[in-house]
Amino acid sequence: MAAIGEKLGTDIIAAMKAREQDKLTTLRMVKSALKSKEIDKREPLTDAEEQQILTTLLKQRRESVEQFTKGGRTELAEKEKVEIVLIEAYMPKAASEDELRELVAGAVAQITTDNGGAKPGPKDMGSVMKVAQQRALAGGTRIDGKVLSELVKAELAKGLVTP
Repeated sequence: MAAIGEKLGTDIIAAMKAREQDKLTTLRMVKSALKSKEIDKREPLTDAEEQQILTTLLKQRRESVEQFTKGGRTELAEKEKVEIVLIEAYMPKAASEDELRELVAGAVAQITTDNGGAKPGPKDMGSVMKVAQQRALAGGTRIDGKVLSELVKAELAKGLVTP
């Protein structure tokens, strides 16, 4: 396992020594998810693959919080929120909205250049998203796909309004 896995192992030992049972359970669950994927792949995970697994775990926790809150199970929702905070500690810094806007603007500019100067429209949503995600990955920033999608849609719609 790469850097995340190593830090996780150290933190599990620290949590055991400190007798922090809730933290220990969450960290073991994360390590188990990483190890399971590594066994399926039959080779060590890359940093990007580890981040992808953590992203999936975070998404699952957020959906659980939403469901528990709707169902009136606030104690379970709180438990999931604590797990989210613990898992996020292993993720790279999340991009701010301004950074996301810059990523989207850069991606739109790149697609415009690739299209011979033609402004991208709504049909180019996938292409712009892909470029923006690649730029974020290259910069080592974590992005929220939902927020990125909304910003890309808004940016592409702006191009349609201009004569």
